[in-house]
Amino acid sequence: MTQSNRIQHGKSPRGLAEVEVTLRGPAELADALPYLMGFHPTDSAVLVALHGEHGRFGGRVRLGLPEHPETWPDVADQLTDCLLRNSARHGPPPDAVVAFLCQDPREGERSSEVMERLRPLAQQLRLACGRREVPVVEALCVSAGRWWSYTAAEPAAATAEGGALPPPGSTAMAATAAYVGLPAPASLRDLESRLRPAAARHRGHEIALDAASAELVPRMLADRDSEDAIRKRTLALAHAALERFRSAPALADQVRADRRDDRLLADGEAASIILGLQDKEARDRVAEWMEPFQADAALRLWRALARRCAGPYAEHAAALLALAGWVAWSSGDEAEARAALGLALDLDGHHTFARLLHHAVNAGLDPELLRRSLRRERRKRVVAAAATARRGPAGGAGRGPGRHSPGDRRVRTRR
Repeated sequence: MTQSNRIQHGKSPRGLAEVEVTLRGPAELADALPYLMGFHPTDSAVLVALHGEHGRFGGRVRLGLPEHPETWPDVADQLTDCLLRNSARHGPPPDAVVAFLCQDPREGERSSEVMERLRPLAQQLRLACGRREVPVVEALCVSAGRWWSYTAAEPAAATAEGGALPPPGSTAMAATAAYVGLPAPASLRDLESRLRPAAARHRGHEIALDAASAELVPRMLADRDSEDAIRKRTLALAHAALERFRSAPALADQVRADRRDDRLLADGEAASIILGLQDKEARDRVAEWMEPFQADAALRLWRALARRCAGPYAEHAAALLALAGWVAWSSGDEAEARAALGLALDLDGHHTFARLLHHAVNAGLDPELLRRSLRRERRKRVVAAAATARRGPAGGAGRGPGRHSPGDRRVRTRR
């Protein structure tokens, strides 16, 4: 199989010069997957659309490998439908699909056993695509540096251990990526480790979250005034933390940088922000922190807050991960965006903001559309605040002649 494809120069693919690269055979196809996704997709099922006579790469969707085989038929249908819907929004449907199943061996398991264990899922993916009249021209298992093709004839004993992936940097895809300046793909585990709590639960974080819950949740449920007061307090605390993160010097070592960022947040402060950002209006306000002078600090802040959501507060991380995914996507880092949004949906599959963003990233939409919407909302709020200030606190001060009758009332609306 030969594919003639294009990869694009720069962190963000939109509007950048494309360079064509030709892949020959399943080994180079397996090697290309991390460059297509921006990371090594461990524990993943991936579908990639192919278009045209030469199999040009199109849309792609990824899902964490489901543990229970009884769910595999439904998962295969969902992945296939998602890929085809996304492709339809950009043009003709794909002419074919390539499927990848990526997982390293469990303890005591061999790579070839991983391949055999996942074979029924590969078959479900082929059946799901076939029902929609889109053939799977290649289905690959990638495990511990080796690959197998589920579409080839049963391997002979001499090749039962699969084929070795090409040495790093030795393929056409790697050479072309280096030529155009694309970074080497990161490990999905490395990306996720910056977003997950540490394996050892931090008792201080949980105590602070317990205290914040006891204080804030009853007030959130009490009345509208209390809810508004908590929202203002949350935004003030989050903004103060953002400025602190902006002032911190850059560190090249990611592990050191994350530890430093963790120390920039007091337990009580972090807990109050985490609880406060479960409110959709507060979350929408901080989502506006995506401009270039804020984005890096905001992403680091959302990561640091998500890392504190351990134990019974794990689901609270979904809002922070959605924000991290949004800022990463807005900044052109689709790899971290996919990782963060995938984790958010693993925690809360019904989280609306995360689902919308995940769909947008997979559909290849331009984040500028959402940026413009957030900027419009910000301008409206600034204009409304200025108008209120001109009218004065009692509605009479600062009012010019002929503007607003004494019976005028402000009407508050919620999105």
